[in-house]
Amino acid sequence: MIDKRIPRVLGLLGQEDTLRVLSGLVLHPGEPLGQVTGLGPDEVARALGRLERGGLAVRDGDGWRARPEVFRDLLRAVPAEPAGPLDAFLVDGRLVSIPTKRAKRLMLLDYVSQVFEVGARYPEKEVDVALRAFHDDHAALRRHLVDEGFLTREDGVYWRSGGTV
Repeated sequence: MIDKRIPRVLGLLGQEDTLRVLSGLVLHPGEPLGQVTGLGPDEVARALGRLERGGLAVRDGDGWRARPEVFRDLLRAVPAEPAGPLDAFLVDGRLVSIPTKRAKRLMLLDYVSQVFEVGARYPEKEVDVALRAFHDDHAALRRHLVDEGFLTREDGVYWRSGGTV
């Protein structure tokens, strides 16, 4: 089982605005983030919110600071054993393809669904962030998860409804 924080962190780093803000926090601590990133105040605020929820940034007095120690923690959490039957579809934790055979696709979807907490509700954007860490076509992956009953969707909100616990 993978640490649920890994896909979330990778998904955050896959978004240009969030990556720029994190880079600004690391490379230019204490400087105005809008100035060092070239982003507007609303974009900076949204990116900081996502980074805070993902554990990569924290409020520090009147400003913000990056939490690079999260990367070391996540590295320690990476399982040493390969994924086994999913090896043909995963390279460095990312999907190279979505299996066409349903039995293998179900195993893969079960593996991916583990990043979502049972009982937690997620807006579509957060689901996409987590799934982007696995595959560039996060919309197709999300659709497969819903179609196969691993996630349920209602009014743009998703929750885990299947898979192993």
